[in-house]
Amino acid sequence: MPCYLITYDLNKETTRPPIVDKIKEIANGWAKLSESSYAINHAGSPQGVYNLLKPMLDSNDSLLVIPMHKPYYGQNSKAVIEWVEKSLPII
Repeated sequence: MPCYLITYDLNKETTRPPIVDKIKEIANGWAKLSESSYAINHAGSPQGVYNLLKPMLDSNDSLLVIPMHKPYYGQNSKAVIEWVEKSLPII
């Protein structure tokens, strides 16, 4: 199943739960990578994922959906690295 990086900036929002809840709802598995970025498994296309999240955005917000694959490099919590290791396809 494809894995996508979702990164967003809700420019005038003071709370993020509505978009976070939606990301978790549409995901078939997810990991929080940072304050405003998630990796998710989703069977659809990047455009399909974006279209599901677009209603949560205002005109001044930004959001990108980017395909992820191995190899990758970096550091994060053990749980996130384990999720990424098992979830990313090899290309």
